Amino acid sequence: MTTPPPGQPPFGPGYPEHPTLRIPQPFPQPRPGVHRPGVNQPLPGGYQPGANQPTQHLPQPTQPPVQPPLPPVVGTEPQPGEPRRSGLFSDPLSMALALIIVVALALAGLIGAELFARNKADSIVAKAVSCVVQDSASASFGMRPFLLQHVTHSYRDMRVETAGNQIREAKGMKLTLTLDDVRMNQTADSAGTLGSLNADINWTADGIKQTVAGMIPLIGGLVSGVTTNPSDGTLGVDGPLGTVTIKPAAVDGDLKLNVLKVTGLGMTLPRESVQPALDVFTDQLTKNLPMGIHADTVEVTDSGVAARFVTRNATIPNGQQDPCFAGL
Repeated sequence: MTTPPPGQPPFGPGYPEHPTLRIPQPFPQPRPGVHRPGVNQPLPGGYQPGANQPTQHLPQPTQPPVQPPLPPVVGTEPQPGEPRRSGLFSDPLSMALALIIVVALALAGLIGAELFARNKADSIVAKAVSCVVQDSASASFGMRPFLLQHVTHSYRDMRVETAGNQIREAKGMKLTLTLDDVRMNQTADSAGTLGSLNADINWTADGIKQTVAGMIPLIGGLVSGVTTNPSDGTLGVDGPLGTVTIKPAAVDGDLKLNVLKVTGLGMTLPRESVQPALDVFTDQLTKNLPMGIHADTVEVTDSGVAARFVTRNATIPNGQQDPCFAGL
């Protein structure tokens, strides 16, 4: 056993452990002549160093709730120094879409007006040609915008085509008509002027057969067929009682069917027995053609007869001069 110093209980084996003693530290004293803020001042709440004071809880300052940041909006905020815009056209995308819509609507309206005007003009021209040739017809204009032609009253590259049933009394005759430099100018004497007109006519052998049947006294309705001879430019109208050889030609602007030879009953007959009937027919066919249209060329082909009628720098009649042109 260890002998403790005077005034302390014995400790060691067999004796309980003595509790740890805390030695109070002296409160620091200021040095003379040195002023330390808060050291020489009494502490809040009457606290004194070395005295047992209850623990004080200081109030914490109230913090405002933290709001989460808003996501940035791309393309809506103006740049620094840029004036703020508002409304439907506040950004380039809206302006571009609006411009596209306006252009699309304008194009749709323009195309609709073009198609309507073309259809109306096609109908008017086809009706006039149909009235002249006495067959159904269809018309069309070239690639040039029709509205521009209509505004300037000047039309180019017009094309008219008939059904091929007939041209007046000529059965099986088809017309393909091209017109250019048409200028509409309504006056008391005319509806305008025409720069050029080419009318290509195709007359089939079967159409010739139907036309001359009953016209030629010797053969009449007994025509059995028409033979084409392109080498010498003649037609042979055959029947059980004889044959008539005809040569088509353009003479002084008229279409002529000249009789070369008539044979029947094994003998040659005078051509005057047939020619008058053919002259009456061709006169009726080309009579009163408007605008000075006349025959230019005629030839015999393998399928029949091909002819071209033309006119240049002509005056277009108005409705008082020719009822067929009343709608122009």
